[in-house]
Amino acid sequence: MNDLVIMKSQQAVTTSKIVADSFEKRHDSVLRDVDKLKKDLHNFAEMFQESTAKDSYGRDHRIYYMNRDGFTLLAMGYTGKKALQFKVKYIDAFNQMEKYLQEPRLPKTPDEKIQLLLEASAEDAKDRKQLNQRMTKVEKTVADIKEKAQVDEAQRYQLLQARKSKVISACGGTKSNYYIEKKAKKVFSEFGRDFKNEFEIPRYDCLKAKDFNEAMKFTKNWYPSFVLQREIQNINAQTRLDFEDRS
Repeated sequence: MNDLVIMKSQQAVTTSKIVADSFEKRHDSVLRDVDKLKKDLHNFAEMFQESTAKDSYGRDHRIYYMNRDGFTLLAMGYTGKKALQFKVKYIDAFNQMEKYLQEPRLPKTPDEKIQLLLEASAEDAKDRKQLNQRMTKVEKTVADIKEKAQVDEAQRYQLLQARKSKVISACGGTKSNYYIEKKAKKVFSEFGRDFKNEFEIPRYDCLKAKDFNEAMKFTKNWYPSFVLQREIQNINAQTRLDFEDRS
């Protein structure tokens, strides 16, 4: 639109200064032309609005805002081939601006976006049954996502720490001979097998997030098999007897 027409108060307008620059006239001459129209037009205020604007030196000077009708009346007095070209450009600029103002405005604020969504939903959902069906579908999708979601890094770390603590405890502690002789690997292996069987997963990181609390509970309550417990007890007891004999 070449800045010939601007938007003010949701209306396409131009100014006396823009007109003066476009038609290569002195601004004070254009102001006088508008003042003359003011004397003869009873509806002058519907087409023109007097205001002030800053010049290049920061000083206030008088200016007129005018809509399409006001510009048409003013420009009627400007003749010549060059003036005609400017009139055509102005008409095109007004048309473009008014077309822009008539186009649906994109929502900018959160309230406008929410309102647009509500209107779209109301239009799409022709009745309550259809709306309920759509809501049910959304809820099902959310439920499916939750159902398939796996534990995150923080939860995985908690599980690994809980497993380590449980295995060490089952071995008799880090100072037990069963642990010192590096036989804890066997306990880790049995725990891992039982854990995967319980939750039907191939690896720890495949555990579903919804099963996290149950997994922590399982780990807390887990104990080695009877055979492995006897092995741990015998090795720890045997070591203590050997130590007593050497004394």
